[in-house]
Amino acid sequence: MSWGDFIFVPMILFLIFVAPLWVVMHYRSKGRSQGMLTEDERGDLERLASSAEDMRERIETLESILDAETPDWRRRNTP
Repeated sequence: MSWGDFIFVPMILFLIFVAPLWVVMHYRSKGRSQGMLTEDERGDLERLASSAEDMRERIETLESILDAETPDWRRRNTP
């Protein structure tokens, strides 16, 4: 038996059994880690959503004030 025979059999076994299992487990764990938010990320997301809602209310208030004081402001500022 030559040196190539000693490396050939373990390499074939690795490619048939270990490598596919390794790839499947890698992508399974990668999918799980990307699918879930941490508590910090969830808190940040809730704060951003709340901030966006506050900004939407402020914009609506400012637009209603502008509509009352200057009715044609939208037409003048539209390109």
